[in-house]
Amino acid sequence: MVAAMAVEAKQSAKLLLPSGKEVSLPVVVGTEDEHAVDIKSLRADSGYITLDSGFMNTGSTASAITYLDGEQGILRYRGYSIEELAEKSDFVETSFLLINGHLPSQEERKKFSTMLTRHSLIHEDMHHFFLGYPPTSHPMAVLSSMVASMSAYYPDSLDRNSAVDMHITRILSKVRTIAAFAYKKSIGQPIMYPKNSLRYCANFLHMMFAVPSEEYEVSPVLEKAVNQLLILHADHEQNCSTSTVRMVGSSGANLYASIAAGILALWGPLHGGANQAVIEMLEDVKNNRGGDGKKFIDDVKNKRDNQRLMGFGHRVYKNFDPRAKILKKMCDEVLEHLGIKDPLLDIAKSMEEVALKDDYFISKKLYPNVDFYSGIIYRALGIPTNMFTVMFALGRLPGWIAHWKEMVDDPQTKIGRPRQVYTGEKLRTYVPIEQR
Repeated sequence: MVAAMAVEAKQSAKLLLPSGKEVSLPVVVGTEDEHAVDIKSLRADSGYITLDSGFMNTGSTASAITYLDGEQGILRYRGYSIEELAEKSDFVETSFLLINGHLPSQEERKKFSTMLTRHSLIHEDMHHFFLGYPPTSHPMAVLSSMVASMSAYYPDSLDRNSAVDMHITRILSKVRTIAAFAYKKSIGQPIMYPKNSLRYCANFLHMMFAVPSEEYEVSPVLEKAVNQLLILHADHEQNCSTSTVRMVGSSGANLYASIAAGILALWGPLHGGANQAVIEMLEDVKNNRGGDGKKFIDDVKNKRDNQRLMGFGHRVYKNFDPRAKILKKMCDEVLEHLGIKDPLLDIAKSMEEVALKDDYFISKKLYPNVDFYSGIIYRALGIPTNMFTVMFALGRLPGWIAHWKEMVDDPQTKIGRPRQVYTGEKLRTYVPIEQR
């Protein structure tokens, strides 16, 4: 109902074409007073299309899931602020909220949690897949292919009207198991099966770090940290991977195929690999630049040695990323709990302090984003850098599911098919090969 309300058009805009023809286009107003010009009829009415490389000014859908205001630094899931959810909720509850549109009652929460626990195991035959991957396999390659293969084990998923809630529960629960198994495979350790006595994030930590020869007790501080990290990544409007899930799903592809496509889109270094790039930058400052973060900032500012500042700025946020503030506090809590003094955190804080006071960075609106501190927390937890993007995928999973479900349930959904402006050769005559 909210999405339907958001696309109600009561105003119109006028587009004047070079021919002098005037085209009237409906204006759509969202619930947060966002305005959009509806161009669905533009080509039919005028022969024109719009051109927007990167889709920065193009709305692909109306959605009731996430509200993001980059100018004000606001992020809300289903109307709830990210700050409040990170502090008061956990990942399971936030996942339910994103997927179902409301916070669960006690009974709904218990049922949802129980279902996730019961479906945490993967089919035993899938274990053979792990044996086939070389030890050097990137965890994202393993994760994406394993998720795609789930549709072979649950062929009823090919019918989008069958047991959708069951498939949602399966993928949300099993992906953490697949991710942990992929990590264990990469380091040559035996896999650890999930324990039904543990909560969602605690279970993931158990599967990642427990070994058969030792007792492993999940720290409440680290469990909270993983919950917050996953919540903060759970959705972020129509980003590259989410748009990919919706695009693939619009063809009628099943949930597993659509989510696998989202994982592959996230794998790109410009999307999901940003926090790994931050760690690499901080390590470079520590190992090759004497640990002088302030000098590195100055080098970036004055364009010396083509230095790039990673973890600052965002394509959407033109203000401080609200997620970064939460992670900065959590970073201190995790390191204090573990008794770790990470020099990378000191370097990061010194860089942030300088950049936030420098007119150069302020004028360009280059503020720390979510990636700036998340990598330091993952590193403190013992998660290797090649698993950072997998952690991102685990967090983003409920958002992808919510968008896929919203798209499937929308009777107005059409298969995605962008247009283009052709810039190639005009009609040419074929020349036989012997005459070329």
